[in-house]
Amino acid sequence: MSLTISEVRDIANRVKENVGRVIVGKDNVVELMLVALLCEGHSLLEDVPGIGKTTLAKALAKSLGCTFSRIQFTPDLLPTDITGVNVYNQKSGDFEYRPGPLMAQIVLADEINRAGPRTQSALLEAMQERQVTVDGVTRMLPRPFMVMATQNPIELEGTFPLPEAQVDRFLMRIAIGYPEEEEERIILRRFRTEDPLEELQPVISADEILAMGARCRQVAVHETVESYIVALVRATRESKALALGISPRGTMALYRTSQALAAIRGRDFCLPDDVQYLVKPVLTHRLIPSVETRLRGQSMAQVLEDIVRMVPVPVEENWAAAA
Repeated sequence: MSLTISEVRDIANRVKENVGRVIVGKDNVVELMLVALLCEGHSLLEDVPGIGKTTLAKALAKSLGCTFSRIQFTPDLLPTDITGVNVYNQKSGDFEYRPGPLMAQIVLADEINRAGPRTQSALLEAMQERQVTVDGVTRMLPRPFMVMATQNPIELEGTFPLPEAQVDRFLMRIAIGYPEEEEERIILRRFRTEDPLEELQPVISADEILAMGARCRQVAVHETVESYIVALVRATRESKALALGISPRGTMALYRTSQALAAIRGRDFCLPDDVQYLVKPVLTHRLIPSVETRLRGQSMAQVLEDIVRMVPVPVEENWAAAA
């Protein structure tokens, strides 16, 4: 299946409109989730309780014609609880594999930081290698495959901080934020008599998702925009406010997400604005602050803002022609 840029934009708008029947006023968040999906990356929704993290993940999953599973992470969750287990069949005399919830295309990992290190390691293999290993046998996961994880950043009791290696596997970390006053009024009225999430139907197939992703990778990135991405990344490595800057994985993430964002917005070329728009959700969680930055209480978002202001933005009269 081959799609044009306008078809990619129209399908993306259809998904956003469908999710918008449940989630009020968060088009930018849904757009970021779609970018992650088209890049076959994973999203970490991090915000305070009650904001709608789980509802957003479910609404997006129900809008996609993909297999879906939800895992409620708890401290006693074992790796085999998510990867699956081999069970002895007395009739055949053989062990049979019973798939776990990770063997779905869209996986909602609810309260991911409540699982122990062993379970986190099993999830890490699935996120990075797109496979699970049970009793020495490796099984590939279906495509597209996306983990949408939720996390409460303010609650520490009974939680296990995510290892830096695992946090880096998330393509984006997204904060939803509180609704505006009028949006909150709409939420009250929309959920007064029924839950619109129950009536949500798929508006896109798995094949369309893969075709959209393939088209996104064809979006042109001018060499000056490439240089801008590299300059931003290298500035994080040289910043005295950071103990650890962005790795090449982060560079590639910013590049690919910029392509996907441009396609969703109906362009077959990237702008520096696309890169700037994605800097925080794509890069913030990959940074390690220096001791001085921790003592000053400066956030990684503030550090990135300073870096973006410092790095010169390329100027081009016609990016489409240049691409």
